[in-house]
Amino acid sequence: MPEGDTVYQAAQRLHAALAGHTLTRSDLRVPKFATADLTGRTVLDVTARGKHLLTRIEGGLTLHSHLRMDGSWRIYGPDERWRGGPGHQIRAILGNTERTAVGYRLPVLELLRTTDEEKAVGHLGPDLLGPDWDPERALNNLLAAPERPLGEALLDQRNLAGIGNVFKSEVCFILGVTPWLPIGELSEETAARLPALSKKLLEANRHRSDRTTTGRDLTGQRLFVYGRAPRPCLRCGTPVRRGEQGDGSRSRPTYWCPSCQQGPTP
Repeated sequence: MPEGDTVYQAAQRLHAALAGHTLTRSDLRVPKFATADLTGRTVLDVTARGKHLLTRIEGGLTLHSHLRMDGSWRIYGPDERWRGGPGHQIRAILGNTERTAVGYRLPVLELLRTTDEEKAVGHLGPDLLGPDWDPERALNNLLAAPERPLGEALLDQRNLAGIGNVFKSEVCFILGVTPWLPIGELSEETAARLPALSKKLLEANRHRSDRTTTGRDLTGQRLFVYGRAPRPCLRCGTPVRRGEQGDGSRSRPTYWCPSCQQGPTP
């Protein structure tokens, strides 16, 4: 599931394949930008901003994409077969003489002026894996609405950028509270741990292909609670539970241990 760590990895792969090379192929398969031709322009860099990808291109242009739940960018060699999905799921193709980047199932794809990037990502809070990381600002953002459930506050990219369903559930488990606990009810000490813990987990996984929050590298033991229901909690053996959490616009799968975590539940 694309979260800040996997988007960071995607940016690294795209940068390695495209940056410094002139585009020999360009195909944006969304109606608004279908006639845009980027061939002959050099890709300057590719960077992640939270869960967003910014591909900066010569001439003051930026291709902005977002993976959301199941989008992906795949890199292929000249003679390599494309295996990311059927052709009708392709939304973007950027290629040079050595590599071709293919974007599948991209729910967000737009071409904008580099000077207008803030229109796409300016609403984001401090990036957990970015140079703008500011733990004090992130904590102040989270605590600005004390009645809001912790899980919802962590998922709100305006507070801090990069956390998704997996890290939300894992952060709450490590802190020993449920995702439905109003964030204002956290103890001062627990609240102070939030930014550093969130950053630590994402940083530990930004170069890993198999995400882990437990420190273990065995199948079925890499995550404390996410995806484990109804299997036993790795810490206490109580069956992990699964519920839905959302702000009314969208429900998201949420996992917790009813013994290790204190607070309200569905």
